[in-house]
Amino acid sequence: MSTATPRRRGRGLLIVLVILLLIAVVGDRVAESVAEKRLATEAVNEAAQYDVTAASTTAEIGGFGFLPQLARGEFSEITVAMDRPSVSKVSAEELTMVMTGVQVPRELLTGDTSATVVIGKADIRLRMSPDALTRLTAGASGIDGLKLTAAGEKLQAKVSGFDAVATVRPEVRNGRIGLIVDNLPDGVPARVRTVLTALLARGIRIPELPFGATVTQAAVQGQSLVVTATATDVKLSGA
Repeated sequence: MSTATPRRRGRGLLIVLVILLLIAVVGDRVAESVAEKRLATEAVNEAAQYDVTAASTTAEIGGFGFLPQLARGEFSEITVAMDRPSVSKVSAEELTMVMTGVQVPRELLTGDTSATVVIGKADIRLRMSPDALTRLTAGASGIDGLKLTAAGEKLQAKVSGFDAVATVRPEVRNGRIGLIVDNLPDGVPARVRTVLTALLARGIRIPELPFGATVTQAAVQGQSLVVTATATDVKLSGA
């Protein structure tokens, strides 16, 4: 579980919702559309604090009725999607943040921007290509000529200079994503087998994600590696 302490960065992501309460005379759908556009902008600013950028960012407010949720100070779900993100200069395909149980204190209605916004849970999914994972793994392990490709629910690893192809599966261990060798052809020399297996198992550490989310799972889906991370009881404050 990851808990973020109150801080200035991130508060703009949700304070904009409070401003819209003052223009509640407009239609619910209109207010929601305006809010989603502003939320997307604020999400870009928040993500930048974690060295995350993207080609484009969208936001969607879930739950029943935008203004009713705003009036009672809690949103059931807010989803932010970032297309072609870069996480600490690591290129990925998509980053999605689903925030649930978002509590907006009534103090914000009176202009107290130091009040704390609480996000009950933030689920983050980072989708990256095998090529991006190859670069991370090669850099962390020092294995030259490494090539990873997707194969069903696993990955195949090939090292230049060897005809053998190893079948590996991603596994999260102590915050790192290791590549566990499930199958390596018998023709690979024992010494090479031992070194290759050990280096791949050491794995990589994914750069810090928004809200300081903790990586919980990594799985191959289609032609991509999907990394799942979670943060709970996230506090955002202007104090």
